[in-house]
Amino acid sequence: MSDINIKPPEGDDNRIIIPDENGDEHLFEILFTFDVDSTGTSYIVLAPEGSNDDEETEEVEVHAFRYEDKEGEDIALLPIETEEEWEMVEELLNTFTEE
Repeated sequence: MSDINIKPPEGDDNRIIIPDENGDEHLFEILFTFDVDSTGTSYIVLAPEGSNDDEETEEVEVHAFRYEDKEGEDIALLPIETEEEWEMVEELLNTFTEE
């Protein structure tokens, strides 16, 4: 996994709004993003805003997506489709939560 570049959110860019199927907007905190150099694919890992505030609850609902961030356009979130991608994301998430 040496070709993976994990990046924490920068500055005030640590939140993203995602509309649901009804058009309601939901605020998410960006936990981290990472790029896989060998495939040129980027991933983003999110949690609902405020879900980390409750110290009594150890489990946090986390969402992961592939994403494309083209210059001058909004970020495009895409579903993770393969089992290999999910395994990689889970491994990195486990590493992230241990730190």
